[in-house]
Amino acid sequence: MVSGRAGMREVWSLPEADVRAGRRALWWSVGPEGELAVLLVHRRYLRRGGARGWVGLRPRGPFDGELVTLTARGKQRTPLNGIRENPGHLALLPGGRLLLAGGRCRRGEADGAWEPNAVVYSAEGKPTGAFCIGDDVPVLVTDRSGGIWTAYGDEGIYGSHPESRAGLAGWDSDGRVTWRPRGRLPDRPLQGCTAATDGDRVWLVWYSGTGSGTFLTRITPSTGEVVSRPGPVHAPDGFAVRGNRAVMAVRNHNRPSVELVRAESDGAGWAVTDRRAVRLPGRVVMHCGQGRDGFLWLRAGNTFLRTRA
Repeated sequence: MVSGRAGMREVWSLPEADVRAGRRALWWSVGPEGELAVLLVHRRYLRRGGARGWVGLRPRGPFDGELVTLTARGKQRTPLNGIRENPGHLALLPGGRLLLAGGRCRRGEADGAWEPNAVVYSAEGKPTGAFCIGDDVPVLVTDRSGGIWTAYGDEGIYGSHPESRAGLAGWDSDGRVTWRPRGRLPDRPLQGCTAATDGDRVWLVWYSGTGSGTFLTRITPSTGEVVSRPGPVHAPDGFAVRGNRAVMAVRNHNRPSVELVRAESDGAGWAVTDRRAVRLPGRVVMHCGQGRDGFLWLRAGNTFLRTRA
């Protein structure tokens, strides 16, 4: 059960028919129009890794999948065949397109060029382009115009990929860099935590390597404006914002509960207004939260829920 006081509403659960057929719900995302997308992969393609929960299931070799997309108009299933990359992220792009991106990248032995770790698929499920989106990518979100926004982890930031070393980056869907921090952050990032959108603005949440805490960075893609403020919660797993109100989630790892923290901004910082534990219908692991236009989406096992900021 979900606490009604927390305002959580169940949106979708993986049908029992899919579970009995051997399909597992792996990567997921919420699109710019509030559409939920979940990639199903048959268990014959999967092996169990070291992590718990769905994030511990990893594909072996080329594999087939089925993208389930839920919108206000209904549900659609799109086959994706012969997927070769090992995805860490799924994201939606305008025109029904899909992005699958790996969390790590490497250089080719022959020429030292960065090998692609992100593939764009058409609305029909066919690959149309590939590029490298940096190394050690724990956070990825797309905006309404098709921009791709990334925050990096410590192995990327202290690695050799130029965009990863900056901590945050913006890309277009052809793999060109469109935004860099250029010294406009209050500190050097050490780890990306989560991301959200609010209208045309993008928020990236990260914490520093100097002990100065967690920051909420707001980027306006049309102007490049950057505003960063200290966050009221250390390293949240999910974040959503609507105007001057925000909600953040901190997972109790591999347990069916999160702490939901609500906050308001006075323009200079964020103050906590409510904090409560919420029991969920399934266990919560890494990559459990995503924010879209004032709604925080949470994944608990095979169930997807949301609440307003």
